[in-house]
Amino acid sequence: MKLSEWATPGIGVKRWLFQMLIGIFFVSYAIIGFIGGTEAGVKAKEFLVFVLMVGILITILGLNQYTKKVMTIMRLEELDFSKIDKNHEDKIQRKNFLIKGPKIVVIGGGTGLSNMLRGLKKYTFNITAIVTVADDGGGSGMLRQDLGMLPPGDIRNCIISLADTEPLMEKLFRYRFKDGALENQSFGNLFLAAMNGVSDNFLEAVKKTSEVLAVTGQVLPVTLENVELYAKLENGSIVRGESSIPMESLNQNSPIERVFLEPEDAKGIQEAIDAILDADAVVLGPGSVYTSIIPNLMVKDVKEALLKTEALKIYVSNVMTQPGESDNYSVEDHIRSIMRHCEGINLDYTIVNKGDTNEEEHIKERYLQKGSNLVKRDGKPDSSIKTKYIECDMIKIKRELIRHDEDKLAKILMKTIVTRCMRQGNRRIEEYMQLAHEMKKEKKDKE
Repeated sequence: MKLSEWATPGIGVKRWLFQMLIGIFFVSYAIIGFIGGTEAGVKAKEFLVFVLMVGILITILGLNQYTKKVMTIMRLEELDFSKIDKNHEDKIQRKNFLIKGPKIVVIGGGTGLSNMLRGLKKYTFNITAIVTVADDGGGSGMLRQDLGMLPPGDIRNCIISLADTEPLMEKLFRYRFKDGALENQSFGNLFLAAMNGVSDNFLEAVKKTSEVLAVTGQVLPVTLENVELYAKLENGSIVRGESSIPMESLNQNSPIERVFLEPEDAKGIQEAIDAILDADAVVLGPGSVYTSIIPNLMVKDVKEALLKTEALKIYVSNVMTQPGESDNYSVEDHIRSIMRHCEGINLDYTIVNKGDTNEEEHIKERYLQKGSNLVKRDGKPDSSIKTKYIECDMIKIKRELIRHDEDKLAKILMKTIVTRCMRQGNRRIEEYMQLAHEMKKEKKDKE
């Protein structure tokens, strides 16, 4: 998406453009009256002078406000808060800035979601992460089976990503035991399990843990019910369990046709529903399309809220395909999968990676050997897909793994979301942008 698209006048600036046109009409009316009415009386001329002055005043006021709005939108091209961090000298100013930030709901699970949250928390306090609880593998699966609790893994990762705490605490929550009965189990999972034991329910445990780690925004499980994920493969087989689905798809050499939850009538968390309805933007992904994103959309209340909300809806496409889940999928294939499971959803924008790993060919080759390749657009016309694509280089190599660059992704998301809010004349976001400009200017002056 180009700057010209961001700067296009929207609802927020159209009223001032309309006011300018009214002013120009009055001025034109007065001038025509003077030219065509040379024999007019004194009162008529006084009236025309009055109309001329009112027209000029309305035009100037409209032009002034229109210019301010457009200039604010133009600043989005330089939107980068890398210098506005927690060490900013004016703590109160920074807090006021983050409080006024866009209300963003992110939906999904896995490492992609938690990684994106790290970038977004630099821009706003108003983040709600709605996380799948269908996981049944690894340490989370063990605790789910042994203690009968909801899987804590994805919840834990999102809490850590949004935490504003000491590095040692984060390191502690990520620590995995290396041997014994707790081998490969993380301390963070055990902490959530203990908190669940002293709380009335899992949601309360998540909230208490978030308080301990001073989380920015809130992390919510999509439901408190003990749901299981099932998949129907194209050969007709039914596979039970989130961790078994990709494996069975590969073993049976049959792609996933659809996924569904049991029980089908699982009830969503009310806080999650309220957050979606009140959001400025809802972001789906990044994450496994069938096992991280879509399971959330299978919760009826969440699906209904997504179809009802007036929030901007954005899908962040995966960087790489996943064996047994999205083999050879294009960006469009991912979108069609979401639309098939959430009929009627309109994705306003889809963020697509256009970068490559040419400088890290050995990493790319290792992924290819595992059956994973870069997700790209297929370019084929499809009238059912109404989304607008935003393409940019978002690849980041971390520990020999291909990931989204959280800072680049967050910047793109913020530009898209803030622009929409500005077009709607959102006063809170206008104040937010003004604060951002002032803080950057202060920082630059001191440097």
